[in-house]
Amino acid sequence: MKLSHFHFDLPDELLAEHPSDIRDEARLMVLDRKNKTIEHKLFKDIIDYFQEDDVMILNNTKVFPARLYGNKEKTGARIEVFLLRELNEEQRLWDVLVDPARKIRIGNKLYFGDDDTLVAEVIDNTTSRGRTLRFLYDGPYREFRRKLTELGETPLPKYIKRDVEPEDEERYQTIFAKKEGAVAAPTAGLHFSKHLLKRLEIKGVHLPEVTLHVGLGTFNAVEVEDLSKHKMDSEEIEILEGAADVINNAIKEKRRICAVGTTAMRTVESSVSSSGTLNDFSGWTNKFIFPPYEFSIANSMITNFHTPKSTLLMMVSAFAGHDFAKEAYEVAVKEKYRFYTYGDAMLII
Repeated sequence: MKLSHFHFDLPDELLAEHPSDIRDEARLMVLDRKNKTIEHKLFKDIIDYFQEDDVMILNNTKVFPARLYGNKEKTGARIEVFLLRELNEEQRLWDVLVDPARKIRIGNKLYFGDDDTLVAEVIDNTTSRGRTLRFLYDGPYREFRRKLTELGETPLPKYIKRDVEPEDEERYQTIFAKKEGAVAAPTAGLHFSKHLLKRLEIKGVHLPEVTLHVGLGTFNAVEVEDLSKHKMDSEEIEILEGAADVINNAIKEKRRICAVGTTAMRTVESSVSSSGTLNDFSGWTNKFIFPPYEFSIANSMITNFHTPKSTLLMMVSAFAGHDFAKEAYEVAVKEKYRFYTYGDAMLII
């Protein structure tokens, strides 16, 4: 398949700027792959599609406040610094993106906060917008991390044009977020409320957790027509033995196994044994899933509605079948489903 197969016209008004008032009352489109049917529900109705001993795989990554604003020494120019990943705890080295990048060169210093207690020095260029920063902070590591959190803001995607609001800090985080390290939320999980999770537990649905720390690479534009030439950025993942056991037991018993989000799906598909079961694993993945692709672990998935030509849409297309996914997206546009981070959801069974 080619990049052009994943283009569609998405009206601007369908990009959700705010989340649903109540998490589990977003709209839900249900795609039945076998019968090629499409149903319209609310997200909380998802419980009707799962039985006792079925499995939902959750990504428990936690978003940290990755967007900082600093001032360049001498000129005082305001610079946005987007923290990507910590490279060295002891030396306080970070991989970041800067904007505007043309103003930031090796040797420049950036000052953060009203009192300038946090300073960063640019020590390397990595990409056109990428830099390596060494943070200079007079205090222990724990205090330094607290300062980063205090100065940072919720890293809402760029397409959301409004300012960050106080409630974004809580709403741009899944209720099962535990392990800090993501710079973007695993958005399918944002629809779960505590009440819905409790109802699923009472019904006997297993909720094993895996971790994929979402990086900006997930959202990088695909710029090559031949998809096999696109390279995904690496993201850190972890699958603990207990979670793998729960999932493998469900595979053996031929239960419904649902990946909650493209990140959970990529995580489990990155660690498949030769016999088609899940291995526990801790490391990195740069797996890129696009049609045609044979999935090994999950036989259903929950996802949001994604933007044209995105790697996320390509995975959905691989899972649902390209023609069926295309039909579903045409219906979504016609029925005015809300797209992307704070948008509505899709269940593919």
